[in-house]
Amino acid sequence: MPRRRVPLRAVAALFLQRQHLARPQATALTAKRLGRFVEDVGGLQLDSINVLDRAHYLTVWSRFGPYDRAWLDRLVYRRRLLFEYWAHAACLVPTSTLPWWRRAMLDYRSRHTGWSGWLRRNAKVLSTVQAAVKANGPMGNADFEGRRPAGGGGWWSWRPVQHALHHLWMTGALTIHSRQHFQKRYDLLERAMPDALAIEQVSSEEFQRWHLERSLHAMGAATELDLARYLTFPRFKPRTRRAALGSMLEQGEITEIEIEGAPGRWLALTNDLPALARAGRAPAPSVGTTLLSPFDSLMWHRDRVARLFGFDYRIEVYTPGPKRVHGYYTLPILHHGHLIGRVDAKSRRAERQLEVRHVHFEPWFAASGTPPSGRGQVDRDEALAGLAKALGSLAAFVGADEVEISRVTPRQLRAPLAQGLRDGGPNAS
Repeated sequence: MPRRRVPLRAVAALFLQRQHLARPQATALTAKRLGRFVEDVGGLQLDSINVLDRAHYLTVWSRFGPYDRAWLDRLVYRRRLLFEYWAHAACLVPTSTLPWWRRAMLDYRSRHTGWSGWLRRNAKVLSTVQAAVKANGPMGNADFEGRRPAGGGGWWSWRPVQHALHHLWMTGALTIHSRQHFQKRYDLLERAMPDALAIEQVSSEEFQRWHLERSLHAMGAATELDLARYLTFPRFKPRTRRAALGSMLEQGEITEIEIEGAPGRWLALTNDLPALARAGRAPAPSVGTTLLSPFDSLMWHRDRVARLFGFDYRIEVYTPGPKRVHGYYTLPILHHGHLIGRVDAKSRRAERQLEVRHVHFEPWFAASGTPPSGRGQVDRDEALAGLAKALGSLAAFVGADEVEISRVTPRQLRAPLAQGLRDGGPNAS
């Protein structure tokens, strides 16, 4: 039987829909909407960089506009709507998915054999740390005393207690109870989440199938490489993934499809085929303008973003300054389903100013050309007005009274963008 043919624009549109970017900032944040969003995308990535705001706060802002961060923290660390675990990287994941992530925790004990030597040498450290948390309640790394091991750098230069906390967290003995100034505080899993140990365990095979189902749901349709690069933990061996996919294909849970203009084998949940068909008929992939964190789940697999949107994006945080092309912390600009450029921004908190260091538009957009999708034209004036509104919303979210625009590429778009900001709210210059 020939594979069903699906246009690439349908995959992009459904991807945006599942990422809750079909109508960005059109609805206000509620607990229900937050839970549904994180369930649909699979995880809300955490990152310590705070030049503008924390990544998870920005990712939620991209969908819902300004909101109260303290309220979100209460949902996470008091109501336990979400909890911290490793999904793509360190993420907030829905507590409703704990039965499956519990299996990942249990399997971590045997899967990650790289720990074996350290565990043999530091068994006493591990038991001492766990006993201290059990006796004292939530504790952070600063509450322990220990010496940094000699030699080396990077992650493996952590103190032994940090190794112990990380291993106890990954194996489910501890969980992250809360954060103070973004520093983790750990507690016993069963004390922070009393029902956790009573949860019925799923098998490793059930977890693999669930993991693939969640990734396909979040992306709408995907290649095998997309699946490996979306929810990157745990790192299944290729043969393990293929075996699970083969079983799901055989049972009709997923379907092989052919994507026009994108060679290779693509997969979709069989139940999502009608949604793909509707997405392909939609007049626009999304409606509205927003900015995306570098760690947004839409951007997790950047090669996929290039295939779907014709947008070449790299995180340049770790690139030496002179070698950066677009800036330190650049936020992709999403307008009506097209990625039209990026903004390098910084929050100057003392001055209550949002500094826009560089707005760099894609060449096709700057020239009023056809987007990479080949579908339709983008109204440049409307897009600039949308970006100005999004920058005003971001300024309000980070507590800025003023937006300072430095560079715009191409230069002729600086004046209309600045005018849009002046017309829309916060002072602009």
